[in-house]
Amino acid sequence: MPGRFRRGGAVYAKDGRRYVVEDIEDGIVYCTADNGAEAGFPESALSNETEWAGRTDGRRDLAYTKLKQARIYTQPSAALDRKASEETLAKAERLEPGLLDFAAFTVATRALTEAGDAGLVAGLSITRCREIFDAARVDIRAGLLANLLDAPPQAFVGAGRLGDNLMRALLQKGLAAHEAAFDAFRDRRRR
Repeated sequence: MPGRFRRGGAVYAKDGRRYVVEDIEDGIVYCTADNGAEAGFPESALSNETEWAGRTDGRRDLAYTKLKQARIYTQPSAALDRKASEETLAKAERLEPGLLDFAAFTVATRALTEAGDAGLVAGLSITRCREIFDAARVDIRAGLLANLLDAPPQAFVGAGRLGDNLMRALLQKGLAAHEAAFDAFRDRRRR
């Protein structure tokens, strides 16, 4: 497989460690790690940057499949008005940017943990969690957000039709229990 690796290029071992190629000789790739440690690997044990970026992780894909099929995304927690739910979600996102991303990620984390798949949480993508969240019916999404904020779903959706100040107060009260987690979440890179 000539041309897969080049001097000075990044390569990745199967465990995800990154190395820089120093030399290639007789099928062995001699590398240096970020900490300066030297190592030699057979070409078959390494991936170049393109191969590494294009790999699929079956466990991660399994996590998203499980989430899409999870009961929380298929059955509403309460009978909620569709239009009022849409208005409430839009207002919540406008008043507290990033709240729906946080809700999607938190709901996914809880669902996987409750299903006994807590090991899959570390590999979750905020973007993919949000896509799954957005694919759910609007009344289900509003109910999930209300439950996260520890608010009765009917009252929460009804408050969406009232003024911004009432909704802002309701959001702040509900987020008080998640303040540290929400602040840390805002600093995370969206991937």
